[in-house]
Amino acid sequence: MTSPAGAEEPAAWIFDLDGTLVNTVETRIVAWLRTFEEFGIPATRAAVAKLIGSDGRRLASVVAEAADRDLAPEATEEIDRRAGDIYSELNTDPRPLPGAVELLQTLDESQVRWAIATSSRREQVDASVRALRLSSRPIIIDGSNVERAKPAPDLLLFAARQLGVEPSRSRYVGDSVWDMQAAVAAGMPAIGVVSGSASAAELAEAGAFLTVKELTELIPPKP
Repeated sequence: MTSPAGAEEPAAWIFDLDGTLVNTVETRIVAWLRTFEEFGIPATRAAVAKLIGSDGRRLASVVAEAADRDLAPEATEEIDRRAGDIYSELNTDPRPLPGAVELLQTLDESQVRWAIATSSRREQVDASVRALRLSSRPIIIDGSNVERAKPAPDLLLFAARQLGVEPSRSRYVGDSVWDMQAAVAAGMPAIGVVSGSASAAELAEAGAFLTVKELTELIPPKP
């Protein structure tokens, strides 16, 4: 498995969900745009796309601030929850991204521990996890488990504790700059996959030691 030069092979892997394992980024964007329209807050697709993967309350606040709207904490919570409800209504047919199922199966076959760490609320996760066709439910750390979601490191550190490994012995795989920033803050080497709304250059600048076009590239060749 992939490691930075001179580093040990990872003891565990931690994955983002939306845009990394499943093709749900566009659904997320549409849900947020509909939500902002409901609340009368001007928002562009480009602005929302750049923020996908970060804490939803933070996303709501940043977009509102750009529209000269100052939101109270309870308002950002309400907007985040509504965006999640709309997303759940829209997310009826999520699909695994290339290499996702095969990579997770390879980790299971090699008895390498892994988990999912996502900023999503708990009720938004199940449809996407079912799409991965796993033999058993994995460890999932979601936005409900922590006070601060990505780009804060809390989700990743929580996942490492659940897996029983040091952050530095883990690898975090994500598709957004928020994923990379969270991994850097957690002291966890990060791999960026160009399957969301961030480019390879943006992922590398945010802290990825490696970027790949799809997860297929992380599957080790069979001997």
